Formats: sequence, C-alpha cells, structure tokens
Amino acid sequence: MPRQEPPPVSAVGGERLGQPGVQLAPLAGAPALPAALTGQSWVVADAKSGEVLASSNAHLRLPPASTLKMLFADTVLPKLDKNTVHRVTDAELAGMGHGSSMVGIKENLDYRVEDLWRGVFLSSGNDAVRVLAHMNGGIAATVAQMQARAKALGAEDTQVVTPDGYDTDGQVSSAYDLTLFARAGLANPDFRVYCGTRDAQFPGLVDKATGQRGSFGIANTDRLLGKYQGLIGVKNGYTTNAGATFTGAAERGGRTLLVTVMHPAGYQQVYDETAALLDWGFAAAGKVTPVGRLTDASGAAAAAPAEPPQAAPVEPSDQSGRADRAGQEGQQLQAVHAVGGGIGWPGWLAAGLCLSAVAAAVLWIRRPRRSGPAA
Repeated sequence: MPRQEPPPVSAVGGERLGQPGVQLAPLAGAPALPAALTGQSWVVADAKSGEVLASSNAHLRLPPASTLKMLFADTVLPKLDKNTVHRVTDAELAGMGHGSSMVGIKENLDYRVEDLWRGVFLSSGNDAVRVLAHMNGGIAATVAQMQARAKALGAEDTQVVTPDGYDTDGQVSSAYDLTLFARAGLANPDFRVYCGTRDAQFPGLVDKATGQRGSFGIANTDRLLGKYQGLIGVKNGYTTNAGATFTGAAERGGRTLLVTVMHPAGYQQVYDETAALLDWGFAAAGKVTPVGRLTDASGAAAAAPAEPPQAAPVEPSDQSGRADRAGQEGQQLQAVHAVGGGIGWPGWLAAGLCLSAVAAAVLWIRRPRRSGPAA
C-alpha cells in the first residue's frame, strides 16, 4: 500500500477540503453519491467555475504515478516548438527507472517534438519525457520548473522528484493538485489535442535495405477515452507502489467536469469510479452546495519565465548619467505641471519662468565636458 500523509486541517481551496472523509453538501433533489467507492482520495470539480462539488480526502498526499505527467506537460509543452526535429542521444535515454513505461524511442534517430508528446500522452512513455526534459534544459532544471509551476497553481501537496512520475521516495501529490494540473493543461489547445488522441503512428527504425523509415501504431492507455460519453482526456497512471491513479475530464451540455481518483482497490476500479463520479457530477450540478474551490490559474505565471530581453550595452558612466538626467528632467517637468494646473495667468507666468529655468538647467547638464587624461 502507498504511504499516506494526513491532509492538513486548513487547506487550499477551502477548510472542508482539508477535513478527512467524504465532503458533500446536498440540496433538495441531489442524487446520492455512487455506492462502494474505494478510492483513497477523489475530487469532483467544475472545470469552468472551479467549484468542488464533492470530495474525499482531497489533500491526502499519495504517490501520483504517471498522472504527474500532466504537470510536466503543462510546464514544458509551451516552451518547445512542436515542429522542432531533435536527434536523440544515448545520454537522454539513460537513467530511466526499472520497468518504466516506454513508447520505444531509439538513440541517434530524429523525432519531431509533436511525436514525442504523443509518446508522453498515449503511451505514457518515460523515454519521451526524458528526451523532452533534456531539450528543456535537463532533468534537474525541469523538475525545478515543475515544482515552481505547481506552487504557482496553488498545488501545495505536490513534491516533484522526477518529471515522469516514476516511483521515488518523497514524490507525492493529491487529488486536488492533480485536478489543478488537468484544468491548467486543458487551457492549452495542444495539450487538449494530445490527451484526447486515441491512436497515432510513431516513428520507427530505418530500413537498412531501402533507407526508408518505418512507423508503428500506438494507442492511448486511457480506458475511458472513446467509451465514456463526452470524455476529453486527461491522464492515467499506474505503478506497483502508487496503484492506479486517473484524472478524467468530460463535457456534456456545455458543462465540463473534472474527476480525479487515486488508489482505489484495483486497476479497473480507477476507471469505473471515475465514470460513476462523472455521472454523479453531471446529475448533481446545481443541486449541491460546493464544498470548496480550485485555485484560479488564469493569471498564474509559467514555471520558468523566459529571460527578459537584454538591452543594448551602454557604457556605465553614460548609462548612469542618462538615468540621472532623465530623472531630473522628469521631476522638473512634474513641478511645472503642478504650478500651472488651472490657476489663471499668474500661474502661467510662474510656469513660464519655471520652464525657462528648466531649459537652462537642461542645457547646463547636457553641455560638452572635457575628458580627463587616459590612465
């Protein structure tokens, strides 16, 4: 069984979300929750409003498995041009955990970034994650960016150790946080397309006889995709330690719901219970009082903002002189506006005298100066 950390008493998104057990506030006519839910932690939320319709141990910190790839994609996908072609090296494929899920990338072959992302979303390929992470500046840099992105989204239960979600001591998340990652990711059209793709062709090996490169089919391992009405995606995960985890998003009648289920009794239950909670959520919308709210990510900054553009180099003495002169001139002009603001002709006379003084001061500041002898 995965290690559990108790949720905090006071939690992001509302006090009730920090309480143990099921949180529900039904109104008249509200449907009952699905029976026999076994997930140790789950959340049902409205993607648009952010309202949490119901939850159970929303902030319980558990191993996330490959659902953490949602945070990886939300962090890295905007940084890499999907049309970029990259030649994979041995070093980029080294160090993957034993038993990692892989799409089948080979060293010394070229891959488009968009193909690598299909490998991430459809095959949950840790090899694709590692290549993209190296393109993004390396594993350590990507982990740091993911952690910063999680913090920016208000995901305080998440500790990132690896970019792919592979079982590692200390790597945890929560149903609340995974729901945040899905919501933020779905705001990116490319993310939405990748997570909703059912199957695709992936680049294969080069035929030595013909010199032509082949391909092979890959299929999305999300068992609800194409089977649950209105399902958009998003990401599933499974490891021996973490058990099954899944975040699903579905749309009906103009409403989009997000459901995350972590660590139910078995692998298939994560899909069955997600489907049951989605059904319940669509039926319960407007018939329950929200028990919390997802943090608003609309203004959240990217995890690793781009470096600010560098100004053209300026000699330090000249730069400081220009700054000083600009500040002096600005202060003097503000003083003139203050004197002449709507006080009649005496004021304008005073303003004219001030302007003359300003002009003389500016001419004096900008007069040519002799340089001292070279050292």
